[in-house]
Amino acid sequence: MKILATDGIAANGKAGLEALGFEVVTEFYEPEVLAEQVQEADCLIVRSATKVRQPIIDAALKTGRLKLIIRAGVGIDNIDKDYAEAHGITVRNTPKASSNAMSELALAHLFAVSRYIGTANVEMRQGKWNKKAYTGKELCASQLGLIGFGRTARFLAEKCAALGMNVAYYDIVGEDPNVPYQYLPFDELIATADFISLHIPATADGKPVIGANELAAMKPGVRIVNCARGNLVEEKALLAALESGHVAACGLDVFLDEPTPNPELLNHPHVSVTPHIGAQTVEAQSRIGLELVD
Repeated sequence: MKILATDGIAANGKAGLEALGFEVVTEFYEPEVLAEQVQEADCLIVRSATKVRQPIIDAALKTGRLKLIIRAGVGIDNIDKDYAEAHGITVRNTPKASSNAMSELALAHLFAVSRYIGTANVEMRQGKWNKKAYTGKELCASQLGLIGFGRTARFLAEKCAALGMNVAYYDIVGEDPNVPYQYLPFDELIATADFISLHIPATADGKPVIGANELAAMKPGVRIVNCARGNLVEEKALLAALESGHVAACGLDVFLDEPTPNPELLNHPHVSVTPHIGAQTVEAQSRIGLELVD
């Protein structure tokens, strides 16, 4: 088998595949070149940089050799999954490997937005001592609302409960009676939470889950963390809510336009930002490599 890992692959994953006798190519290809290369591949492994849309799939179908596409990560919105599978190409992801790493990044952003760590760090390096400007809010005894309750959210819930937060969640599949956290309808969850963290895939129609109406329904001073997908929160509405102070702070690892996010968000003093690094830990990348081989 010939495997194209166009966005790279952890060393243990590459070694494991080669130990099975497979050829592994780890070169990144622009779309027009990928359309040629994929015709001679049995498997395509991508992360978030490579987009596997219909033209790429159509190119692969010319030879019919491609049988498997794997997203080395959780979300598969950069792959036209339904179209691929309708044409006999299986699509998989690695949902277990990075969940803990992603939950830890979300927790880091919760700390950052509760105490303005990012802004204070930058301003101190600029010689500013704005101590009184950084009055924060404690996580302990605050209400955390989780939108989506999959693996990552469950890891985060456990960590936040240990910090003394009151954890509530909403999930499209409904309540899980086997967890010690409160289930709330979506409208009630966003109206009562002091902190909100999103843990759902991108919507099929691309529309945001959190827009101007949802932001207006939240408590004044709410803090929001999004380490899931950039199109889940309407960025213009979020900026307006930050400017008015209705949203006190926001932590973002994902953006509508990656890798060139809206500079107004990047430079807003009440926004904590990271460049889509939810799975970027040594441990997570190692687990992803093993799960890819599996």
